[in-house]
Amino acid sequence: MAEVLIKNGILVTAEGERPADIQLSGGLISAIGPDLSPPAGAELLDAGGLLVMPGAVDAHTHLDLSVGPAHVSDGWLAGAVAAAFGGNTSVIEHPGFGPEGCPLDYQLRQYRAQAGEAAIDYGLHGVFQYWDPRLQAELAPLVAAGYSSFKAYLTYDGRLNDEGLLAALKALGAAGGLMTVHAENHAIVSHLAAELGLSAPGRASSHPGSRPDYAEALAIESAVALARAAGDAPLYIVHLSTAAGLEKLRAARRAGQRVWAETCPQYLLLTDDLYRGDFEEALKYVMAPPLRRPEDVEALWEGLLDGSISTVATDHCSFSWREKKERAGGNVFRCPGGIPGVETRLPLLYSEGVLRRGMSRSRFVELVSSAPARLFGLKNKGDLKVGHEADILVFDPNMKKRVRAAGLHQAVDYTPFENFELRGWPKTVFLRGRKIVDGERFTGEPGFGRFIARQPFSRQN
Repeated sequence: MAEVLIKNGILVTAEGERPADIQLSGGLISAIGPDLSPPAGAELLDAGGLLVMPGAVDAHTHLDLSVGPAHVSDGWLAGAVAAAFGGNTSVIEHPGFGPEGCPLDYQLRQYRAQAGEAAIDYGLHGVFQYWDPRLQAELAPLVAAGYSSFKAYLTYDGRLNDEGLLAALKALGAAGGLMTVHAENHAIVSHLAAELGLSAPGRASSHPGSRPDYAEALAIESAVALARAAGDAPLYIVHLSTAAGLEKLRAARRAGQRVWAETCPQYLLLTDDLYRGDFEEALKYVMAPPLRRPEDVEALWEGLLDGSISTVATDHCSFSWREKKERAGGNVFRCPGGIPGVETRLPLLYSEGVLRRGMSRSRFVELVSSAPARLFGLKNKGDLKVGHEADILVFDPNMKKRVRAAGLHQAVDYTPFENFELRGWPKTVFLRGRKIVDGERFTGEPGFGRFIARQPFSRQN
């Protein structure tokens, strides 16, 4: 692999920023310092006026999800290419549910077998869809094999009840794993969905009406209490969307519990007024949890800026608009949930967070790269240090683009951020020292991505 010397850039990490050169050799960062001299034959990249950051990590994707007969548009290849153009060098994929009663490794084996075309590195979260004490024996070997986090749903058919979640939290914590939780109270959601499904299925606003903020807050409060009862088991809340949920998170963190949360760009930039227009247009924004009120948006930004929220992921789930309309058939509750976003996360957060709201560039890097790498055990990723893997993002803080679905690299037929004017875009991306994005050209290849065997969760987090 050719040596590369990136000169004249501003290196930005979670600890700070400084002007420096950075040299890549043999897939690793081999030197960092001022005025480095290029080795013979090295490729030179002048990063004058640009930011040099660790490659971003999206810790919540569904690049290859199937739900019944419906399948997302991307798949591993298109999804990974889109992720790379978004500045990501790694994703951690959340598999869907497997067959009823399947072992914990079933979906992990299936996804590994399907990921041969992945063009960037990837890890896999496990998924609990039931609890049986016999599963406890499966956990330690899986965590040791690099599957150091598992997901539990508190709604849907594959949900865990309180007894199951408590037992799973305790067993996973003892095995060195981190539990991630989709936090919506099932009794509230199913009750309201049944009522609104009868009275107003053709009204898009019935969707957020069936998943109120208090359903999220109650589920977070319950999960936090169960984690405490399980011996302070570590807990990570996915796609936090409400001010009410944020307050439950803050209370737990003030009490010293080991609980973290992510939010997503859609909950920072879009609001529930998008469900009040044309029905078919509104189907683009059907997701769980749904979009929220402007006051929730503002609260989540406060949570990012004050450190209450630890990461920004995407929950990228690219069911096409065409499929959403066809499967809904006039009933919002039949619409597949999820939106695409893996390609636009960084420009959205940089434009709104750094440029408009005063977020530091170091905090930006922490949210999109360093914190997810640390929490989810991506060893030697998420930072710019000699000896770390040479996952490098060269970011142009002045590049302006208008978001258009037709101009993105994902395989889906829309973006929820159509016509957003953004400043700050990825320019060049290196994965383990190999240039995979060069401006508007993809220079990587299918299958270059590797499975990441992640480290067990550490009490140092």
